[in-house]
Amino acid sequence: MGESIRFQDRHIGPTGRESLHMAHLLGFEDVGAVVDATVPENIRRRSALAIPEAVSEPEVIDELMRLASLNEPLVSMIGLGYHDTHTPGVLQRNILENPGWYTSYTPYQPEISQGRLEALLAFQTMIEDLTGLPVAGASLLDEPTAAAEAMTLLRRTSRQEGNPVFVVDHNVHPTTLAVLHTRAEPLDISIVVADVSGGIPDVDAYGILLSYPQGTGAVSDIRPAIEDAHSRGLGVAVTTDLLALTVLTPPGEMGADVVVGSAQRFGVPMGFGGPHAAFMSVRAGWERHVPGRLVGVSLDADGSPAYRLALQTREQHIRREKATSNICTAQALLAVVAAMFAAYHGSSGLVSIATRAHNHARILAGAARELGVEVLQDSFFDTIQLRLPSQARVYVQAARERGINIRLINDDVVSISTDEVTTSEHIFELLSALAEITNSSQTPDIDVIARSITDPLDDLPLSVQRTSPFLVHPIFTDHHSETAMMRYLRRLSDRDLALDRTMIPLGSCTMKLNAVTEMAAITWPGFARMHPFAPVDQAEGYLSMIDDLESWLANITGYDAVSLQPNAGSQGEFAGLLAIRAYHRSRGEAQRNVCLIPSSAHGTNAASAVMAGMKVVVVACDAEGNVDVADLARQIDEHREQLAALMITYPSTHGVFEVAVTKMCEMVHDAGGQVYVDGANLNALVGLAAPGHFGADVSHLNLHKTFCIPHGGGGPGVGPIGVRAHLAPFLPSTSLRNDLAAGGEDDVVGPVSGAPWGSAGILPIPWAYLRLMGAQGLVDATSQAILSANYLAVRLDGAFPVLYRGSSGLVAHECIIDIRPLTKSTGVSVDDIAKRLIDYGFHAPTMSFPVSGTLMIEPTESENLAELDRFISAMLAIRAEIAHIESGEWPIENSPLRQAPHTVASLIGEWDHPYTREQAAFPLPSLRTDRYWPPVRRIDSAFGDRNLVCSCPSPEAFAETS
Repeated sequence: MGESIRFQDRHIGPTGRESLHMAHLLGFEDVGAVVDATVPENIRRRSALAIPEAVSEPEVIDELMRLASLNEPLVSMIGLGYHDTHTPGVLQRNILENPGWYTSYTPYQPEISQGRLEALLAFQTMIEDLTGLPVAGASLLDEPTAAAEAMTLLRRTSRQEGNPVFVVDHNVHPTTLAVLHTRAEPLDISIVVADVSGGIPDVDAYGILLSYPQGTGAVSDIRPAIEDAHSRGLGVAVTTDLLALTVLTPPGEMGADVVVGSAQRFGVPMGFGGPHAAFMSVRAGWERHVPGRLVGVSLDADGSPAYRLALQTREQHIRREKATSNICTAQALLAVVAAMFAAYHGSSGLVSIATRAHNHARILAGAARELGVEVLQDSFFDTIQLRLPSQARVYVQAARERGINIRLINDDVVSISTDEVTTSEHIFELLSALAEITNSSQTPDIDVIARSITDPLDDLPLSVQRTSPFLVHPIFTDHHSETAMMRYLRRLSDRDLALDRTMIPLGSCTMKLNAVTEMAAITWPGFARMHPFAPVDQAEGYLSMIDDLESWLANITGYDAVSLQPNAGSQGEFAGLLAIRAYHRSRGEAQRNVCLIPSSAHGTNAASAVMAGMKVVVVACDAEGNVDVADLARQIDEHREQLAALMITYPSTHGVFEVAVTKMCEMVHDAGGQVYVDGANLNALVGLAAPGHFGADVSHLNLHKTFCIPHGGGGPGVGPIGVRAHLAPFLPSTSLRNDLAAGGEDDVVGPVSGAPWGSAGILPIPWAYLRLMGAQGLVDATSQAILSANYLAVRLDGAFPVLYRGSSGLVAHECIIDIRPLTKSTGVSVDDIAKRLIDYGFHAPTMSFPVSGTLMIEPTESENLAELDRFISAMLAIRAEIAHIESGEWPIENSPLRQAPHTVASLIGEWDHPYTREQAAFPLPSLRTDRYWPPVRRIDSAFGDRNLVCSCPSPEAFAETS
C-alpha cells in the first residue's frame, strides 16, 4: 500500500515533519526518543502487536460489506423488547450520519451545548408525557439495566429495614430478570419471582416490578396490583413499551412510582442489541434519586432561559461510593433520534403506527383462532403467543423458510410480535405456515378479518385505553414536514460545539477522530436490522467481527479473554469487579471484599465497587500525583485477609506513567488480591505497553475513547473487559444464548446487559479502526498522543504551570495545568477560563478533576499542529487578559473572563465594560472570519437546581426574555 494513502496519515493529525518539529522543541531527536523517555522500561511490551496489516479505506469498506452480507436480517418478529423500526431518512442523514451530532461531548459545558440539551429535554418531555410521570432522565443504557436501576432506586427510597426483598412479576422479559439477578446478588437483595395476577406474595418486600404490557404480550389493568403494593408499603416500578403507551393508559396515571423501558422502536435500529436509549421516569419528589443525567432549565446572565444538566452532573466524582449509580455515559445520541422520531411523527403519527402494529397482531390472532390454534392472550398490544402442542419448533422453522423469525418459548408455544414494518404479506406468510402445520386446507382471508375490525382498539378493555393527551409541545407539533425537521436539526446543531468545528481537549475523555469510513457501516441493513436473539447461523458476519475484536483487543491489552457485553465503561467496571468477586468465592475466600482505590481515581470506580458488593478503602496519593506506595503497603497489611482488589488507572489519572505500577501489582498479588486497571487512559498504552503483561488481572476498555466510537453528546459507549485466564470463567454470561455458549441459571456471573454482545451495532467502528490502522499505525497513534500532550505542556508551562510530571519530567497523553495560584492572586477560576475559551471557539479542558482548581488537557493524536497552536494561542491570550486583572486595569467581575461567553446580543447596545467590544468578540484576529457565537451567556446552574424544570418550557418563556 502506497505511503501517501495510509489511513494512519488521515487519522494522525501532525505530519512527519510537524512531529519532528514538536520533538525537537522538547529537546529530543524524534518521536521515538520522546516515547522512550516517557514510557517506563519496566512496562514496555516485549513483542509486537499481532494485529493484521493495515488496509486502505476502500478495502475496509469492501470487507465490511462482506461481513454485512454474511448476516441474514430476516423479518424480525421475535420481540423480547427489540422491534424493527423505520429510521426516517431525515434523521439518519442529519443525526446518525452528521458529525455535528455524533462527535459532540457530554454537555457539561452547557453554553456550547444548547442544541443537544434541547433535544434531550425533548426526550425527557416525551417520556414524561407517555409514561404519565412528571420527571424523566436523559436516557439510560438499556431496558434490563434500567429495571435494575429502578430496583435499587426503590431500595434507596424505602423505609424497610432488614434484608431487602424485591418482588418481580414472572411475566417480565427473561433478559430483564437475568440482569436483575446479576445486580441484586452482590447487594444482598433477594428477588422473589411471582405471578402477581392473583395477588402479591406475602413477603416482607420493599418494592415490586410489574410489566405492562407483559413480556408474554398480555395487557391487563395493573391498578389493583399497584394499589395492593402501596397498601403494603411497597414502591412500584413498571417496565413498559413506549409505543404501546400511545394507546394504553400510562402507568403513572395508574399509580406507578417508577416507569422504565426502551425507546428503541422510536426510529433506532436493533443493531444486534444496541445501542438504544432506555428511559426512566419517576414520581414528583424523587428527582434527586434519578440515576444518570437530568436536563433542566435555568437562566443565563441576561435572564434568558437556557438549558443545562441538573442535579446529577458528574455526581460520581463528588459522591463516589455514595453515588446514586455508577452510570457515567448514557445513550444521548439514540435519545436524540427517538425524540426527533416522536417530533417528526407527532402524537397522531405515533398512534397510527401503534394501531397498525396492534391490528396486525389482531388479524394474526383472529386467523389463528379460525385455524383452531389457541391464542394464550385475550388482550394484547402487539405480541401474541400460540399454543402448538409438539409443533412449536416445526412452526418456527416453517416461518423461517418464509423469511420470518419468530420466538420459540418451548416445544409447545411460540411468541410473535408485530411492529412498525410489519406488512399484510408478513401476516399472510405466517398464516400460510400455520395452515400447513395444522393441516388446514385453506388459509384464512386476512382481508375479511381486517374489515371486521371497525374500531382499532375495541378489543382492549376501556380501563387500559389511553384518554390523556400527549406530545402537545410545539417541538412535537411543528416539525412534521421533512423541510421543517431538516431545518430544526440544523438550528440545533448550529448552537453546539463538536469535533466537526474544533478540538475538544478533554483530559481523560480522548476526543479523537471518528472517521467517516469507520462510521459508514452502522446504518447498513446487514448490521442495523439484526435482532440480538436471531439464530446465530443468521449472524455469521457479526460473530466473525466479534471474534476478530475479542482477539485483537486481547492482544492489545495482554489479556487472555475479552467480553464485549458491557455497554458502557461503567458496566465494564462492574463486570470486571464481579469477575474478581466470583473468582475469590470460587476459591473459598468470600471474605475478600475490600477494594483499594486511589484518591485520584475516577468516581465511577468507587461507585462500581459498591455495586459489586465491595467495601471501598481509599489509598493516598503523593505530592507528585502517584499512588503513595507506603500508604498502599499499610492498607494492604491492614486488610490483607479481606483484600479483593486494587483498582487503579494507568497511566494515572494525573496523567503520569508511574514506574512503581509493577511493584504495586506484586504487592497486591502477594496479599491474595487482584489488580483492576481502569482502561480510561489506554490511549497512552496501545502498542507500547499492555496491562495484562505488567501485572493487571482485568481492565475495561472504553471503545468510545481509544477505539473511535464517537461520544454522541454523552453516549453511546462500549466498555468491554479483558481478563487473564484465571478470570475468564467469570466473564458475564451470554443471556439466553444457549445456542452459542454456556449460559443459563447456573452461570457463575450473570449478564450485565440485556443483549449478549451489548451494543453490537457500533462494533463495526472499532473493527474498522483497527483494520485501517494495523499494528504500526496503532503504535504511531499512541506515540503521537504522548508527543502532542508534552508539546502542549511545554508550550503552556510558562503561563500555566504543569502540576504533575513523570520521573523523566514528561507527561503521558494528558497534562494538568494548575490555575489555583492565579485564582488566589486574581480571583480568576477554572470556570472563567472555560467560559472565555468559548469566545475563542474552544471546548474547555476537563475542569477540576482530578484536582480541584485545575484543567486537564488531552490533545489526542488526531489534532494537527495548526490546531494545537491555535489552542495554545488562545490559552496564552487568556493569560495576557488575566494580566490586565493582575495589574488592576480590569476588575475581575467586569473582565472579559467573568463576562464570558459573549453572545451577539451582549455586544449590542450600551457598553459599560473596561475592555472593548472588539476584545470581547475577536480576541484573536483569526476569529474575525471564523467565529462561533454561543446562543446564551453564562448559565446559573444553582438557580436551575433551586427552581427545577425538567421538561420543555413553553415558547412564551423564551419570548418573554427576548
